[in-house]
Amino acid sequence: MIEKSPTRQMSRKQIALAIVALSIGGFAVGVTEFAIMGLQREAVADLGISIGEGGTLVAMYAIGVVVGAPVLSLMGAKRERKQYALILLALFIGAHIFSFFAPNYELMLLGRFLSGLPHGAYFATAALMAAQMAGPAKRARAISVVLGGISIANVAGVPLVTWIGQQFGWRWMYMIVALLAIITMVAVATYAPRQQPPAGATVRAEIAGLKNQRLWVGIVMGVIGFSGMFALYAYISHVSVEVTGFPDERLPWVVFLFGFGGVIGNFVGGYLTDKSVLWTVLAAMVSVAVLMFCFATTAHLPIPMLIFLFLVGIAASTLGPSMQMHLIDTAPDAPQLAASFHHSAFNAANALGAIMGGIVIDAGWGLRAPTYVGAAAALLGAVICVYAIWLTRRTGAKI
Repeated sequence: MIEKSPTRQMSRKQIALAIVALSIGGFAVGVTEFAIMGLQREAVADLGISIGEGGTLVAMYAIGVVVGAPVLSLMGAKRERKQYALILLALFIGAHIFSFFAPNYELMLLGRFLSGLPHGAYFATAALMAAQMAGPAKRARAISVVLGGISIANVAGVPLVTWIGQQFGWRWMYMIVALLAIITMVAVATYAPRQQPPAGATVRAEIAGLKNQRLWVGIVMGVIGFSGMFALYAYISHVSVEVTGFPDERLPWVVFLFGFGGVIGNFVGGYLTDKSVLWTVLAAMVSVAVLMFCFATTAHLPIPMLIFLFLVGIAASTLGPSMQMHLIDTAPDAPQLAASFHHSAFNAANALGAIMGGIVIDAGWGLRAPTYVGAAAALLGAVICVYAIWLTRRTGAKI
């Protein structure tokens, strides 16, 4: 179970500084996860690969998260959380330095995989720390601040890194992210309190806590529902230039707009999730499906394309806090592992969306095809959410 809030020992200012310190790590993660999408044209040209193979650079990071999140979270189940967060950040830094120097496509894929390994475990640890500090009434909003690092990265970090990569070489993304992770380590070491895991926490207890149908339905729902957005965003640079007709130098502004929508959606999601977790998930998934269909049909028109991209960013990011809380709530006896599964699901969706998009593009269906496929995936996620609501009502748990 998540422990009671330690706010008696910490002032509101101390709690805020600690949560913001943890969110800086989310900022670094957001840059490395999403800047590769804005720089994919440069990566494809530099490595001499196809567009579909460029999508695999996105997918390999996501696969690293899927593998690393449960494994590293289990390894951290009994560890003091602040110390473990610092260890995970150190692994993240090393993998990005390796990627910066990777001489070919194959080693770059390995670097992307290694970079993704600590992602989910870090967010699981940071989310649980933030939730404990904030207390039960504000836990979703505290988690939304940690996850908000990703959304803010899409506004402030990804456009800037996209521009730097276009000017000085796309590989500099990796060194910038390594520097951001170093800053995170210093901030977390300075402001975050030491925080012991729940009494009696063990690897066996975490695994035993996973015997829950609602948890696994939630994971499947997240993988399928989130994949829709990634089918669009993994190829946004190609759509922007080759379908909409924007010049390359406008791409930082395109990704900025999507990221700005993501910031709004993340904090709206945190607020709505504290009122109802699954109704927020359902509304967000239906909205993503409708808006992505509209984006695909108007992608050749600059103004409608930008409007619908912005709205997709809002709707998709609303899912972040709500899915995170749903998975934690479904496995209260395995909080570390359940929290990490949110990021496994999110990044399995990242990989699935990028791979689906690459398949339909390489099959000659056109650059809009991934978005249509993604809209269908989001709609299927909404159907699964209806089933999750039914399961939750049957158990008597809060929806």
